[in-house]
Amino acid sequence: MSEAFYVLAFGFATTSAMDQLGMDAGYRESTGQSLYTVEAHVRYLREVGDGVELSITTVIASSAAKKLHLAHEMHSGGQLVATEEIMGLHVHRDGGTVPFPAAVLGAIGSFSADIPDWSGRSISV
Repeated sequence: MSEAFYVLAFGFATTSAMDQLGMDAGYRESTGQSLYTVEAHVRYLREVGDGVELSITTVIASSAAKKLHLAHEMHSGGQLVATEEIMGLHVHRDGGTVPFPAAVLGAIGSFSADIPDWSGRSISV
């Protein structure tokens, strides 16, 4: 699987997380607001062949009034094959960041999970 397909699969996982948090397509259309990825870190840990079944789990690593830090883990055949973490900003389509509405903040706050030990690492030589 090429690099682009890992990122595409993680993009679907981010959309799924948004849906679960109340920022689905209807929300985005009616409010003009969405989550924009402003930073992403991907780790490619094992090669994945075409047509292989994948599963992705997502945890909320941290959040703030306008920010959401998601950590995704991709598995295939019971093995961790890749990870991605994103920093997303809640924005209005007319420009600028806006706070999450109370319902979305409540949904974010209701999720609790162990943050993976790989989350939050920086890239360096």
